[in-house]
Amino acid sequence: MTEKIDKTIFERFLHSQTSGSIFLILATITAIAWANSPWSYLYHTLAHLDIGTFFAGKHYSLSLDHWVKDGLMAIFFFVVGLEIKREVLIGELSSLRKALLPVMAAVGGAVIPALIYLAFNPQGPAAEGWGVPMATDIAFALGVLALFGSRIPIGLKVFLTALAIVDDLMAVLVIAFFYTSELSLAALGLAGLLLVVLTVCIRKCRRMYVLHLLLALAIWLCVFLSGIHATIAGVLIAMTVPLRGHMEPRQFFNVLLEQAKRLKRANITKETIISERNQRKTLEKIYLATQDMMPAGVFLEDQLHTIQAFFILPLFALFSAGVTIDSATLAAFPSAVSFGIIAGLVLGKQVGIFSFSFLVLKSNLAEMPTGVTWGQLWAASMLGGIGFTMSIFISELGYSDPAMLADAKISIFIASILAAASGSFLLYSILPKACTLHEQKQDAS
Repeated sequence: MTEKIDKTIFERFLHSQTSGSIFLILATITAIAWANSPWSYLYHTLAHLDIGTFFAGKHYSLSLDHWVKDGLMAIFFFVVGLEIKREVLIGELSSLRKALLPVMAAVGGAVIPALIYLAFNPQGPAAEGWGVPMATDIAFALGVLALFGSRIPIGLKVFLTALAIVDDLMAVLVIAFFYTSELSLAALGLAGLLLVVLTVCIRKCRRMYVLHLLLALAIWLCVFLSGIHATIAGVLIAMTVPLRGHMEPRQFFNVLLEQAKRLKRANITKETIISERNQRKTLEKIYLATQDMMPAGVFLEDQLHTIQAFFILPLFALFSAGVTIDSATLAAFPSAVSFGIIAGLVLGKQVGIFSFSFLVLKSNLAEMPTGVTWGQLWAASMLGGIGFTMSIFISELGYSDPAMLADAKISIFIASILAAASGSFLLYSILPKACTLHEQKQDAS
């Protein structure tokens, strides 16, 4: 039963990521076309539109693109935090043997690209971008796998998903520890205290959802004021959300049976529910028991995936991918930044992921995922070079020079396209053709 539930969660997760990648592509194309059109001034005006409020004689505001990158992206990182927690507790990272392969693959896919980047940019302002080629865009990587349908073994999808989630965790740590401005210990301490309060409230005052939301917003504000990037608040808040339900299944079934008997004796109808308060109270007990049985972490992850995949990430891409490509931009391209990012993502990712995976598997510390070949593992390593969303996000933090940032974004686009194309070509070459796969299934049946 547990395996069936886990598979359903994974399938929903996979579907939302692959479908959302289409919206990401459309948003990116729109941003680039808009930023290079005669209406580009509208794009930049909208991105820098101040939104805020006056309080006690002071004006508190952020530009629209900052609200997206610091505010809405905190929800994205909240979902990332829920994914990490689920995988660690019940998923592919729940045991050392299961976790070792994707964890070590992700470590190799982060360290090698960073070292390659630093080889091209050992010092100066450009060196701050060493974290850019470390990231993998899970939506696009899984989207490429989805193009091959049932020809892709489920083991490869699970491996790439677990790898990308570990990659996200490392990106969170890199942002928290290396892309942080001046640190306010007072604000950080208050955020920690509020996290403790939120944890207690979630467990002791489970139905006070407005209080939970207010505490979450207060934590976000404290992290924002602390100097650590505000999106880290999303991951911290996700750690306070329980993954398992509060009620045991046996107790839940007892409540259902008891209340169902009462409703049956009461001859409930749509009309009697309106007039009979006792019937409404009985239904409320069933509703509350269902809430207590529902795993809050899985429920929120499931509900928010649609929002982050089809709204938040496309909106982020819309305000982040709009690079104006003109003679001034192309004059500095390619540069050491370009070479570092492209080489890091295209070459560093596949070398790092595949070599670390090879070492772990040959050491018998982990097992090759079911149905996966060495060629398919190499193709997945290539797809790990699709940085895109997370790489762009880190580039916004790493580069203060607008020209360098534009150069980095162009390089991220090129590298992600090359990684996707090379990984797709290899998969197309080594995967069984659809007709062969159909014949194999018929023989097996």
